[in-house]
Amino acid sequence: MKIKKAIIPAAGLGTRVLPASKALPKEMLPIVDKPAIQYIVEEAVRAGITDILIITNRGKGVIEDHFDHSIELEAMIERRGNTEMLKTLRDVANLANIYYIRQKVTRGLGDAVLRAKEFVGSEPFAVLYGDDVIIGEPPAIGELCEAYEKFGKSVVGIKEVSDEFIVKYSSLKVEKLDEKNYSVTDMIEKPALEEKFSNFSILGRCVLDNEIFDILEKTPLGVGGELQLTDAMRTLALKYGMIGVDFSGVRYDMGNKFGILKANIEVGLSHPEIKEQLKDYIKELAKTL
Repeated sequence: MKIKKAIIPAAGLGTRVLPASKALPKEMLPIVDKPAIQYIVEEAVRAGITDILIITNRGKGVIEDHFDHSIELEAMIERRGNTEMLKTLRDVANLANIYYIRQKVTRGLGDAVLRAKEFVGSEPFAVLYGDDVIIGEPPAIGELCEAYEKFGKSVVGIKEVSDEFIVKYSSLKVEKLDEKNYSVTDMIEKPALEEKFSNFSILGRCVLDNEIFDILEKTPLGVGGELQLTDAMRTLALKYGMIGVDFSGVRYDMGNKFGILKANIEVGLSHPEIKEQLKDYIKELAKTL
């Protein structure tokens, strides 16, 4: 079954990147000349997803504004004859059918996903975490959708990470199936090192059967007193098994100051307008380090 719906949880408070996120949602922090969340929406669209629900909370109306038309701005740019920029702005407003709902109290990723139950209906769906920008081709979520169609099971995007990050993320019990696909039979959220199954962790993407909603409604609060999506996915994994896809793109953690810097530098080095200037600047800067 083709995946046509996706949700992007974007209700987090962004405490790791304060004070930048005090008035500007972290999802709107720029990577060169586009906000982080636009890269995520574009990834979903490239994978064939047509309907996207962005889960926000108070103070994040600027996300809705970004994916809407700005009539006055477009009229001004049209008068100036900048047809290329006009097309860019209009394309942003027409990327997909984008809907919004608020998570009025931030009670964890699982609670945010549960808000999408009516939007999703009876279909499987994709989840693209609002903190995680993944740059590369093919689109990461597209690789997960292909795995869902091939194996008929829920899918998580995975990467091997160091022990430093395993205790902050999750740890998966895996068995390799082929070059990039793994069987996932168990998982744990934010484990102590002695509890980890492996150094494979879920990073920012998943495709889930809609049974996850019934499971979430019965899942007790977990780490941090929040409803953890990983706890509900573990129930799915134990019952049916899951697939882990070691996706091919590069992931940037936009809830992390260093992740934001890395994204801007590495994307900037391939940006047609600034890449040569940036290369020259880095070379000169490196001489002073």
